[in-house]
Amino acid sequence: MISIHKVKKTPTPSYVLDTYWRFAAERQEVFFNKLANLPFLTVDPILLRHKFTNAYRASDRVSQYLIKDVIYKGEQEADELLFRILLFKIFNKIETWEVLQHELGELTWKYYSFDSYSRILHEALKAKERIYSGAYIMASGKSSFGFDRKHENHLKLIERMISDGLAEKIQKARTMESVYNLLLSYPSLGSFLAYQYTIDINYSTLTHFSEMDFVVPGPGAKDGIKKCFLSLGDYSESDLIRWVTDKQVDEFDRLGLDFKDLWGRPLQLIDCQNLFCETDKYARVAHPNVSGISDRKRIKQIYTPKNLAIEYWYPPKWGINDKIDQ
Repeated sequence: MISIHKVKKTPTPSYVLDTYWRFAAERQEVFFNKLANLPFLTVDPILLRHKFTNAYRASDRVSQYLIKDVIYKGEQEADELLFRILLFKIFNKIETWEVLQHELGELTWKYYSFDSYSRILHEALKAKERIYSGAYIMASGKSSFGFDRKHENHLKLIERMISDGLAEKIQKARTMESVYNLLLSYPSLGSFLAYQYTIDINYSTLTHFSEMDFVVPGPGAKDGIKKCFLSLGDYSESDLIRWVTDKQVDEFDRLGLDFKDLWGRPLQLIDCQNLFCETDKYARVAHPNVSGISDRKRIKQIYTPKNLAIEYWYPPKWGINDKIDQ
């Protein structure tokens, strides 16, 4: 019997895919221009006016703070490490972490108190301070934990995760997808947040997976994919992100782009996933006639320069910190 294998139909790009690669190259150019303290960042008017994340997720200000000041400062014992990561990421706001730190000193699971943490966060809210980042929208958790205040439900969520022995389960996980599924089993964490937290945990010593192991497209990335492709062919959105990531060198060459990678580290699945989200935003101005899934028309955030310089430092296991010239 002759076996006939069906050839997988490849995706059909739109012209916006070229914008995807040009955006990645220019956004990384902006990154290095900032690092060199150059008086100019870019001639791209959209990048000058609007706020976009970096081409590499780990280069963003909040990720840098998480890596340097949360993960690698403090005890490296598994429960303590996971507690700090979850506490920081659930609010995803540097100021919230620093308010808690100012009031309580070192933030540890060993000396954790629901009442103390809740009181401090409630006082911050009464002072009209925002305790959550606007980057991610997280379910309140009230149906699972019963509190009227969102932050109290989320503190209880952290308690449950640590008490469940989640840190040890994560350490024993054999794949990045297994860690993702562990996180996904908890209330308030949908597929997007579970994947983002998986990446954050993988910055630490709890896991040692490649960022090329697994990807989950978020809502923004799905919008970007729809703009960049006329058809997905026989590919899922996750397959497509891998397909694009694998083609990055050829695509930059095709367009004559000098892409400056992260000191020898190419774009990973998480980075290309994020770049689809950012391309969706960029295309709202650059290609207003091209619709995504949500069909949003404007970029909300305006770029405002930060006076605080970042001393870039990445997970030591990446082996790039000694290459950084700041």
